Amino acid sequence: MEGRDAAGKGGSIRRFLEHMNPRSSRLVALNKPTDVEQNQWYLQRYIKQLANAGEFVIFDRSWYNRAVVEPVMGFCTKNQYKKHIRQVPEFEHMLYEDGVHVIKIWFSITKDEQLKRFESRMTDNLKKWKLSPVDIEGQKMWDIYTKYKEQMFNKTHTSFCPWTIIQTNDKKTARLESIRHVLSQFDYDDKIKTKRIATDPNIVIRYNRSILAD
Repeated sequence: MEGRDAAGKGGSIRRFLEHMNPRSSRLVALNKPTDVEQNQWYLQRYIKQLANAGEFVIFDRSWYNRAVVEPVMGFCTKNQYKKHIRQVPEFEHMLYEDGVHVIKIWFSITKDEQLKRFESRMTDNLKKWKLSPVDIEGQKMWDIYTKYKEQMFNKTHTSFCPWTIIQTNDKKTARLESIRHVLSQFDYDDKIKTKRIATDPNIVIRYNRSILAD
């Protein structure tokens, strides 16, 4: 799960996992790379966390950090970015061929709504911890983020591993629709197959190159 800061990734992830079997589901939210990891292949620490057979794993941010956040904030070089963005579709195709089902979701928020959520965090002692200097810089660099996000979509959206955009200005709706979308990707016992649980096409959008998402 990817998206701009305050787009609702954390809240959606909690709703995903709260009723799932903890023996077969887990969350991966990696800290910044250690000294050892900084000298490894960038994807190496993510490979360690991939799902085993029958396991459901959510990445709260992933190898796509190097596609958007890192180049915007100057945390990687241009060559590191270019090499990574070229390698990602190859890596994901290997996962696809080996039966690892990867669902890529971008939580999309407008600039005004993001600012409103940041301001709410600033004035709420229970939420202040969520706000970081990188978040504030990201709001200032909105257009640069958009540029790299669009490049990411363009270079890594594939038929075998597509991007899905969830509109998240309404948090509750976004949470429900993201759950519906993921459930729609799998067959399972007693699955309800009616239009009643179909995703809202105005909220859940399969990326195509004519769409500009926030």
